[in-house]
Amino acid sequence: MKDLVPERYALAFRLYPYAPSPDQTAATPVRHPVVIVGGGPIGLATALDLGRRGVPVVLLDDHEGAGLGSRALCFAKRTLEICDRLGAARPMLDKGVQWNLGKVFHDDRLLYEFNLLPEGGHAFPAFINLQQPWFEKFLHDAIVAAQSEGAPIELRGRNRVDAVRPSGDHVVIDIATPDGPYQITADWLIACDGARSPVRGMLGLGFDGRVFEDNFLIADVKMKADFPTERWFWFEPHFKSGDSALLHKQPDDIWRIDFQLGWNIDRAKELEPANIRARVDAMLGPDVDYELDWCSIYTFQCRRMERFRHGRVLFAGDAAHQVSPFGARGANSGIQDADNLGWKLALVLQGIAPESLLDSYDAERVHGADENILNSTRATDFITPKTPVSKLFRNAVLTLAEHLPFARSVVNSGRLSLPCTYDGSALNGPDHPLMPARSRPGSPCADAPTTDGWLLNRLGTGFTLLTIGATAPTEIVAHGMTVPQLALPETPELRARYLGEAATAVYLIRPDQHVVARWERFDESAVIAALGRAIGKDH
Repeated sequence: MKDLVPERYALAFRLYPYAPSPDQTAATPVRHPVVIVGGGPIGLATALDLGRRGVPVVLLDDHEGAGLGSRALCFAKRTLEICDRLGAARPMLDKGVQWNLGKVFHDDRLLYEFNLLPEGGHAFPAFINLQQPWFEKFLHDAIVAAQSEGAPIELRGRNRVDAVRPSGDHVVIDIATPDGPYQITADWLIACDGARSPVRGMLGLGFDGRVFEDNFLIADVKMKADFPTERWFWFEPHFKSGDSALLHKQPDDIWRIDFQLGWNIDRAKELEPANIRARVDAMLGPDVDYELDWCSIYTFQCRRMERFRHGRVLFAGDAAHQVSPFGARGANSGIQDADNLGWKLALVLQGIAPESLLDSYDAERVHGADENILNSTRATDFITPKTPVSKLFRNAVLTLAEHLPFARSVVNSGRLSLPCTYDGSALNGPDHPLMPARSRPGSPCADAPTTDGWLLNRLGTGFTLLTIGATAPTEIVAHGMTVPQLALPETPELRARYLGEAATAVYLIRPDQHVVARWERFDESAVIAALGRAIGKDH
């Protein structure tokens, strides 16, 4: 099938070459518990999470691996913590460029600097810069390692989904391959097939939001440079290559440069190498030796589906929601989708939790998407003022920010990705007023050093009862699960992040390392009730 994979699609890594599957010659469509559509970062992470939990999963992708181009670049601390649980973070950290610091400029003036992780006692930096093909490769490597240990994950390259038909308790999927079409069914289908999601289109579902009237040029250049490993952002840069500009260091001597071009442009003309070089030369100087590695033009878009669950079909990543690149909220929020969905779907398939638990995936991740869209929209409006008055206000704020710290909180060059706290979630249990707000129910656990390693590494992959200075049983058996206790002595970091003014602390932690509930002392009936609520049995 010649047109199955467009010839223009060049691969950075051929990770899962096409190979015939027995499903293609089965007399009747084979049924699978979970089928994932899309082999990008979110699809791979979801498959890895489910497979490590023992859930059989088949991933279908119309290509055979990771495409060229840096694309998603900035991966946040929370994403690294999730990937660490999945067994993929160490090579990402080794390959990626680690950074915590940034600078904001107006014209040729440095307005201020910022530190995204001024607090010590964390295993990972605020961000790493790592090109998306490498991120996907390291997730794939972790899948191969998990497969060798028995994880039931199957990756099928050059398997293009041509039709999806929900049918009661399953979904029928039509697939095209180089050897012809075939059909399978799935108990659950997860669409991770990107912002142009074919699955979403097949089901006739909307994707509403806002497209901003501006264009940005990405120019990845290969060069030797002594710029520090920081995020540099210019408003109205003195080198006149665009209305704003961004500079980031990547691995292998690649530098990401973004130029704001305006709305009414000739895209083909702007992508001509000579015109790209003219902008880069103006920024770096005519004597800097570099090569153009990859270039693209994009517009800011903030959109999402109304719901992320439609019966037996669930949507994640850009297929469910899309934000502008400034703020690094796209892939990072998608990985949080995978982190939220994996344990819930596994408990449903194991018969431990009711199917209604998956409604909380929709509620919590819609909450997360709305938070990201709000931040992304505000950043875009600040970076690209649309009227003379709004530009005058923006520049007045920039002038104040050079001298007055309070004005810096108004400057918005992209509020960088932070993990979502699920305030108001139906899964949340009791809170305690003396404990820190940062670790309230719904929040992701903050990492901290312990006497035997990092806290997040010790929480495991299921529910955990975390106790600090409190007495509790070594495990709780309830609702078809065994919940182990992790008992820790108090340290300064645990005091600041979990105890606050409380004498002791008891936390019930979800499999995705978000807090369910917390108490000063252990109460078995309260813990069991909170556990039931967290798996959807009490609402």
